[in-house]
Amino acid sequence: MPPPPPSTTPVAVLGCGLIGESWSALFLAHGLDVVAWDPDGAVLAALPQRVERLLDQLQALGTAARPGRLSVAPSVAAAVEDAGWIQENAPEKTAVKHSLYAEVEAAARPDAVIASSTSSLTWSDLAAGVVRRERLITAHPFNPPHLMPLVELFAADAQVLARAEAFYRGLGRETVALKKDAVGHIANRLASALWREAVNIVAEGIADVADVDAALVHGPGLRWSVIGAHMAYHLGGGPGGIAHYLDHLGASQERRWATLGSPSLTPEVRQLLVDGIAEEAAGRSISTLEAERDRGLMLALAARQTAKQGEDA
Repeated sequence: MPPPPPSTTPVAVLGCGLIGESWSALFLAHGLDVVAWDPDGAVLAALPQRVERLLDQLQALGTAARPGRLSVAPSVAAAVEDAGWIQENAPEKTAVKHSLYAEVEAAARPDAVIASSTSSLTWSDLAAGVVRRERLITAHPFNPPHLMPLVELFAADAQVLARAEAFYRGLGRETVALKKDAVGHIANRLASALWREAVNIVAEGIADVADVDAALVHGPGLRWSVIGAHMAYHLGGGPGGIAHYLDHLGASQERRWATLGSPSLTPEVRQLLVDGIAEEAAGRSISTLEAERDRGLMLALAARQTAKQGEDA
C-alpha cells in the first residue's frame, strides 16, 4: 500500500491582497489552518476582518461549517516552516517571486508544495528561481478564488500534479491541467481574446461598452456557464454535431474570424472605455460592484449545486 500523502495543513498564504485573502477564506472554510504573511503590516492587521466577511459568504453556501484557525506570521520563514502547502500570491514580477522563493526554500519542509497563483507568468519563468523545481507548480485561480471554482494547474512532475489535483478538488475546486507551459494559461487566453474583440467593437463604433457587456451576460456568457465553447458549437450542429457544423458552417465561421479586430489601446480608445464603464457603473463604487458580483456568483453557484443534486438524485 502506498504511503499516505503528506499533510497539507497548515497552509501558508504568502501575499494577502485580494487573491491571498480569498484563498485564505477558502482554506479555512475547509478546515485547514492558515498561516499568513504579507510584507505590508497593515494588510496583515486587516486580514482577519476581511477573511471573516468572505467566510460569511461561504457559510451561506453551506461550506464553512468547521473553519480552520487563522494566524499571521512575522516573516516568510515563520509562515512556511510547518506548512505542507504554500500558496504564493506575490506581485507579477519575476524578480520579486524569485527572491521570495529563495526565502521559502531555506525554511520550508522538503515535502511542501509551492503553488503560485500567477496569472501572467509561466512555470518556466518561475522555475528559474527555484532549486527543487519539481515541487513548484502554477495554480492559477479565477478571482475571487473562494467563489470561482476554476484552478488551472501546470506541474513538471506528474506526482506533484496529482497531489495538486487532489488538494484543490478537496476544496471543491474544478481543476484543469495544461499539457504545456503557456502565457495566460487557458482561461486568461480565452478571456483576453474575447475582451480584445469587445474593445474592438467599442473602438469601431459598433456598440457601446454597456451593450457589449449586456450582450455577453445575456447571451453566450449565460450559455458558457453551462457548457463550453466547443460543446456549444457541437450542439449548434444539430443531430450531426460538431462534424456537421464544421462541414456546413465552418467557412462562415472563418469569414467571421477574418472580420475580428486587433485594436490598440490608444488614448482615444482608453477614454471610450473609461467613459463607457462610468456610464455602466452609474455611480456605483468598486466595493458596491464587487458585492453585486459576489451576490450574483453565489446565486449562480447555489443554482448549480441544486441542479447537480437533481442529477444525482
